[in-house]
This record gives sequence, C-alpha cells and structure tokens, in this order.
Amino acid sequence: MLARPTEEEFRRHLGTKFAVRVNAPRPVELELDEVRGYGSQPNEPGGMERFSLFFYGPGDIMLTQGSFSLEHPEMGDLLLFMVPVGQDARGFRYEVIFNYFKDEGARDDAPAPAGEKS
Repeated sequence: MLARPTEEEFRRHLGTKFAVRVNAPRPVELELDEVRGYGSQPNEPGGMERFSLFFYGPGDIMLTQGSFSLEHPEMGDLLLFMVPVGQDARGFRYEVIFNYFKDEGARDDAPAPAGEKS
C-alpha cells in the first residue's frame, strides 16, 4: 500500500479499474474517471497535497459513504474513504478527497527546529 498516494500517481492510472472488497452479489469494480487537483489559497499553509478522485461504479450496486479497501494491479491495496456523489447513465459516481502536508517540514506554520531562526 502506498503510504501517501499523490495526485500524480493517480493521474497515471486514469481510466483503470480498482477492485472493491465488499460483500456484494458479484465482484465490484470502480473506474478512475477523474483526478482533480486543488491549488492552495492565499490564507492556507503551503506544502499541501490536495486533490479529489472521482470513480464510476455499477449502476445497480451503490456503495454507501465509508471506508473501502480497493485493489489495483499497479498501485496495490488502498483504504479509501468514499462518498457517493451522483448517478447517471454510466452508474454511481464516488468522490475521494486527499488533503495532507506533503512533508511535515514544509509547513509554513511549523515551528523552526531548535537553534534555527524562522
């Protein structure tokens, strides 16, 4: 499992399938349909990794909001918190949001280590 998957990593896998480990009448796969990055706002600390993933799943099986274990042939096992955000002719659409500091040392508001001036 990737420690902190990045927007770039997911972009490389757009259009690929992720198997969902869920108790359903048949295997469930989600297709990664969109990766949407978000830039930092002026009032936010720098060094953030902020992006959303949008998946499509089957139209006859809706996954509820919650954490799901997904498996991808190249990315491995991922535990993702997903929220259903709609349904159309392609099926149910889900969103996963990532929002974390890329490197704790990169935080603008982090205190400087002892002996260093900020």
